[in-house]
Amino acid sequence: MAAAILKSKEVDGIEVKSAGIFAASGSDASPHAKHVLENNQISYSHQSQPLTDREVEWADFILTMTGSHKAAIQQQYPKASEKVFTLKEFSGESADLDVIDPYGGSLKDYEDTFQELKKLIDEVIRKINS
Repeated sequence: MAAAILKSKEVDGIEVKSAGIFAASGSDASPHAKHVLENNQISYSHQSQPLTDREVEWADFILTMTGSHKAAIQQQYPKASEKVFTLKEFSGESADLDVIDPYGGSLKDYEDTFQELKKLIDEVIRKINS
């Protein structure tokens, strides 16, 4: 959902790719995620892909949903460590750095995560543009 939200903002100079450290290649987004995006008028075609050297080299910043994802990427790609942040960390939050993963949860869980992501992404855009 984070990539879909950021792409929907159509900010000049920002390109977005989504990849997961544990993602299987070619899986569709969850039905709840698609429902929440549709309800917020965000169209997005998604197929999962694993994070590879190519994406790591391409990215100026790698934003993760959790501290454990950040640590895993930094361990696997030590040369990229300085450009890996949790989304909350990059947006300026300093408390709990994890976005709650709604996977397997209720539609409300996905809606709550969507609202959190939307707020964080607005802060990321503000930070990048300043």
